[in-house]
Amino acid sequence: MPVAPYSATGRRKTAIAQVRMSQGTGKITVNNRPFDEYFQVASQQNLLLRPLEVAQSRNAYDIAVSANGGGLNGQAGAISLGIARALLQVNAELRPALKTNGLLTRDSRMRERKKPGQPGARKRFQFSKR
Repeated sequence: MPVAPYSATGRRKTAIAQVRMSQGTGKITVNNRPFDEYFQVASQQNLLLRPLEVAQSRNAYDIAVSANGGGLNGQAGAISLGIARALLQVNAELRPALKTNGLLTRDSRMRERKKPGQPGARKRFQFSKR
């Protein structure tokens, strides 16, 4: 009997990643592309793989991700959170290990909105005394 896929959502800044994980050989696709082709920077690839390394299950699951919004760093962070949450569905005993590595914490930092009457969120137009 095939194991039902596990799914979870991760968010970071304005990026949202929907992760579907099932038993497999370690194949990871992001938006129907291999993850190492989608994320060409090594630090982004390592961020994405960190939950799997902590859980010691790098080649145990096939992962399909649909990521949109934000930039590549935000998407990598969102995927990392989604994978960590999906791993919890598989095995709840991984919670302490994932938590001590900070993989279950949603990074809630968002871009501050631009205010009216100024050029940016905090920057002011140049003040002229005369």
